[in-house]
Amino acid sequence: MARRRISNKAGFDALRAATSDVGLQETDPQTFATAVRFLLEELADRVPGNSVEVRVPPLGATQCIEGPRHTRGTPPNVVEMSPETWLNLATGKITWDSATAAGQIHASGVRASLADVMPVIRL
Repeated sequence: MARRRISNKAGFDALRAATSDVGLQETDPQTFATAVRFLLEELADRVPGNSVEVRVPPLGATQCIEGPRHTRGTPPNVVEMSPETWLNLATGKITWDSATAAGQIHASGVRASLADVMPVIRL
């Protein structure tokens, strides 16, 4: 199980604020960052493992999905995207396939797909 730093209450409060009708532009940066990090923690909790590294620069990263573990350097399976893309993907506002086709996700490695584990939380 992943180590949680953000409580469920704080995470869901931030998530509601970041995905409200007001939109991402009106959410303060700290609340937005909390929502993004909470979703990364939730992913690691729901799909534990170390074979895929999910990067959402500059706000966070996590490892998930069972399989071969790496210990140094760049992992063989990396998924990287913007915080906005991550928030929309993890909440089901966009799909893996549509975000990948639009060039919003950079994935490398044979196991670097999150299609089967998205959304993390459906709002």
